[in-house]
Order: sequence, then structure tokens, then C-alpha cells
Amino acid sequence: MRYSTILCNNFITNIENSKNLSILTIKAYISDLNDFINFDGDEIVSKDLISYINYLRTVKNLKDTSIKRKLVTISLFYNYLVEENIFETNPLTKLKLNFKKEKRLPKTLTVREVSKILSVIDANLESEFSSFSKFINIRDAAILDLLITTGIRIHELSSLQFRDIIHHDHTILIHGKGRKQRLIYISSQVTWDRLKSWLKLRKELSQNHDYVFTNRYHNKISIYAIEDIYAKYRNIAKINDKSTPHYLRHTFATNLLANGADIRAVQEILGHSSITTTQIYTEVTNKRKKQVLNKFNYRNKL
Repeated sequence: MRYSTILCNNFITNIENSKNLSILTIKAYISDLNDFINFDGDEIVSKDLISYINYLRTVKNLKDTSIKRKLVTISLFYNYLVEENIFETNPLTKLKLNFKKEKRLPKTLTVREVSKILSVIDANLESEFSSFSKFINIRDAAILDLLITTGIRIHELSSLQFRDIIHHDHTILIHGKGRKQRLIYISSQVTWDRLKSWLKLRKELSQNHDYVFTNRYHNKISIYAIEDIYAKYRNIAKINDKSTPHYLRHTFATNLLANGADIRAVQEILGHSSITTTQIYTEVTNKRKKQVLNKFNYRNKL
């Protein structure tokens, strides 16, 4: 095994043990580093960063946003090498790079599309089912309704444990990015009742862990399983077939702001470390207001 590969493996092990990162983030880091250390066949100490960035732009045809994300991974890796006294400094800090500032608006569902998902949930719960189908339908209803009502991330939902549920206050404790915690109040009684129905069924199952949501093998549910659950209901509801569970988070935030919520409160609810991350949702609401006014304002036709 090449020395650079060993260093990368050690770095990944280090961040897995020291940071509260999702499986998807870890996989992205691994992919980024594999691309980097395999570039031009050289060892890590002799990498030409400018050539690598040009390669990403011209050969891989990546957008600046994708390149910047890869460079964040590489910079973290170099910082680790500095901490381990393998490098004296992080070579990326010496580079002056110019990137286009590209704003990508969050992708959302319409209220009507979310309503269609809820209708599918209702229909499944009202149908006759076997004990296994009961397990699946009640669990899926609680999962999707929680995502809709709270806007939490799917890895946060996957990590939810019994001790995180504060029954007397209809509140859940969320363990977010960077080991930050936040309390989320479940404002919908229907959502709370669906969660309680699942908890009652879940406690009847003999399991060796305290995770709230489980798969058919009674292990902690994965984020991939949650994505599959969403895709199943999305397809039955016949809504945007490119949408993912994260659309529910974007939809949640956008509608809070559109309905008059304070942006600081939305920032806290979403668990954003910076308000600039939250402000992108105001652009979505403004865009929609413009569309409505352009289409329906009577003054336009006078």
C-alpha cells in the first residue's frame, strides 16, 4: 500500500472518531481523497495543486461548487498532516483561488405535493394489513410525518433514541452536526400521535438497542432505508420523481419564513451554525412572491 493511501486511511479513521459526521459525508471524504491521491500517480508530498484544480475543471468538467467541496476535504487532510508533523504547513493556504459565486436555491415541494404524501400515508394506515405490514406502515407514517413537521435531517432522525423524546412537552432532542444539540417541538398533534403509535409498537419488539426507528431486522434504520421509504411514498403519490427526503427540510424552512416566522428562530430550529445558510430560504420565498405578482397582479394588465 502506498504511503499516501495509508495517510488517507489514518485521516478517515481520525475524523470518524473525532467528529459527528454522517455516513454520506465520510464516503464523500473518501471519494475526494481517492481522486486526489490517484491524480498523476505521484505521492502526496509532490502533488501539484494548481494542476489538480485545472484537471477538475477541464477534464472532469466540475463546477466551482464541486471543486470547492473537494478542496475543503483536501484542506482538512493537509491540516491533519500538519498536526501529525508530516507537513510543516497546509499548501492550500498559500494558494489564491478565484471561484464563481454560484447561488443555488433550495429545491422544495409544493404544499399540494406534501399533502399528497400525507394522503398516501392515511390510506396505508386505514387499509387492512398483516402484522409485518402494520410494522412497516406505522413506522413509515411516523418517519415521514416527523420529517415533514420538524424539518430535521434524515441522519438526525436515524440517530433518534428513546431518551431523546420528552413526552410531557411533545419535544424531541436532536443531535445535529458538530455534536450540537437542539430541541424541536412537535406542533402537529397528528404527527405526535403517529410517533406515539410507533413507540408503542416499537417497545413491544425485543431489541438490544435504544434507537427509535428500526428496519425489518430490528436494527437501527439507515439513512438509505429512509430515502427508500420516501421514494416509495413519493412514487405512489405521483409527485416530483427527482425529489429526495431533503426536499422536505427545504419545504419546511421555506414555508416557515413565507408564513412570517422570524429568521433567527428558523435558524435555531434547523440547527444552522450561520444565519447566512438560513437566508437562502428567504430568496426562495421572494422568488415565489415575484412569480405570483407577475402572474396575478391585476395592475400588470392595465
